[in-house]
Amino acid sequence: MKILVTGANGYLGVGIVKAILDSGNDVVAVDFKVNHVDSRATKMECDLFEVENPFRFCGEPDILLHLAWKDGFVHYSDAHINDLPKHYEFIKKMAETGCRHIAVMGSMHEIGFFEGSINENTPCHPTTPYGIGKNALRDLTEMVCKKSNIVFQWLRGYYIVGNSKYGSSIFSKITVAAEEGKKEFPFTLGQNQYDFIDYPDFCAQVAATVSQNQEQGIINICSGRPEKLADRVERFIKENNYDIKLQYGAFQDRPYDSKAIWGDSTKIEKIMEDSNNGVNRESQ
Repeated sequence: MKILVTGANGYLGVGIVKAILDSGNDVVAVDFKVNHVDSRATKMECDLFEVENPFRFCGEPDILLHLAWKDGFVHYSDAHINDLPKHYEFIKKMAETGCRHIAVMGSMHEIGFFEGSINENTPCHPTTPYGIGKNALRDLTEMVCKKSNIVFQWLRGYYIVGNSKYGSSIFSKITVAAEEGKKEFPFTLGQNQYDFIDYPDFCAQVAATVSQNQEQGIINICSGRPEKLADRVERFIKENNYDIKLQYGAFQDRPYDSKAIWGDSTKIEKIMEDSNNGVNRESQ
């Protein structure tokens, strides 16, 4: 299958493109720059929002995996709302001109303040422009896919653990600080519990999910387990042998962060079981 991946040069895109290629599928990788993208992919540098017929322009892919999103770690950026019509128009063009399977990266921040396990029926009450923008795009994408009678997948991401210095997560920031020789890292009390998933596992889950269409709708890309932020960050520091200590209490917890929130992993566990067993779940 040919899979179009937008935002392919970003922190998530680079690893996901590699995982898709490793699974035996072809990738058309699109971004403003593609210098970090795996050389096996067909690379295209452009602004897809400006392309009249992106489906034809990108070689008529079987599947769209839309990762592109500006300011993903800046939750109050105006870009989340200002760019929403562009995302909608792009997805609408892809659906109406021939793409039969659309998957979009979502976020647990669509949910808003909630405590407990999240599944596809958990009500969404987002509290930031980022969460509001993602939540709105999910509704719009589902509407478009239903209208065109095509596969709809919404990949709801959780907290990704990786030591790349190119990301914007706390783990990337600690990596940069450690490489700069800093001995302390300002931190919260770290008592909130989240669903953490290692970067390679996250990429593998996304690749397996878009390579099948039996599981559709909202799919959690997650571990399915809650863990205290402090415990996971301390373990991350130890795993990478960083000579840096957390400065507990330097920051307050964000008021919109839940005390304990994690994903229901039922769907993704089934997808990964079939993928690891070589089961083809792509129906025509």
